[in-house]
Amino acid sequence: MSTLRVVAAPDKFRGSVSAVEAAQAMHDAVLEHGGTCSMLPLADGGEGTLDAFGGANRWSEVTGPLGTPVRAGWRLDGERAVIEMAQASGLLVAGGKEHNDAEGATTRGVGELVAEAVDAGATRIIVGVGGSATTDGGEGALEVLAEPVAAEILVCCDVTTRFTDAARVFGPQKGATPDQVGRLTARLERLQDRYRHRYGVDVSALPGSGAAGGLAGGLAALGARLVPGFPLVAGETGLAGALAGADLVVTGEGLLDEGSFAGKVVGGVVSVASGLGVPVLAVVGEARPEVRGRIPTLALLDHFSEAEAWDRTQDCIRRITAAHLGYHR
Repeated sequence: MSTLRVVAAPDKFRGSVSAVEAAQAMHDAVLEHGGTCSMLPLADGGEGTLDAFGGANRWSEVTGPLGTPVRAGWRLDGERAVIEMAQASGLLVAGGKEHNDAEGATTRGVGELVAEAVDAGATRIIVGVGGSATTDGGEGALEVLAEPVAAEILVCCDVTTRFTDAARVFGPQKGATPDQVGRLTARLERLQDRYRHRYGVDVSALPGSGAAGGLAGGLAALGARLVPGFPLVAGETGLAGALAGADLVVTGEGLLDEGSFAGKVVGGVVSVASGLGVPVLAVVGEARPEVRGRIPTLALLDHFSEAEAWDRTQDCIRRITAAHLGYHR
């Protein structure tokens, strides 16, 4: 019998394990059954994007979302930099929505990271924009950058929200009250006009410009390109090449639902693998009824208690994957 060749290409299981940890669990399960496994943790351009590129290899002290200094990790490989805005201006950095200043939270730290990357020689900067505390329309970042920078900036967007809709769509989850949402929306409308007059860019016409509370639109005003996150991450990390010749790809995430097949990692992996004729197995925390049967799926909550699935996620992923491979050898 030939050796089973597997690629582990999961997203994070939000709130429990990172994509790197999930991939490691899948890898260990494959090795238990004598197979070989390449680990390729992935992301859709939001939180976890930095991990998909190998994690931080540089650290900088920048302005945090609430104005106090924070230590933010980022990556520089040759002339390519990878920045995850949540490192500098994330909701978790602000202490969650209960401690966030929904109106005052700033993206200044993101601008500082971009400026530092350019100073370090980066000519291509990938910015992942998930998990933000901010709805400042990128104003804080542009206070630092002011003018277009001497680098190509690619903003990974996993949403299509328009610039002036950012407060309405995302504000409440960042702690904004209805009154604050109204004031934030008015501020975004003013910024939209300002960006059009100063930079000649109408951010209102750009799908995804409302990502990260409008940071995406602010960077677009400086010439950044807004791109779908998963295709960029998959292309940059070599997903198609990794799958060539594989017998199976194991992907996964915390919750498998309809959204998983609309620009997210699982759906993206399925699409790439289908084109190459590689079978897919999804190992997930939970699978919604409407998507069960769409692809071969193992859900942790079908086999483990909720406490075990949450508290020992990595071990559960390993065990359920190993059991499946043993059954199908």
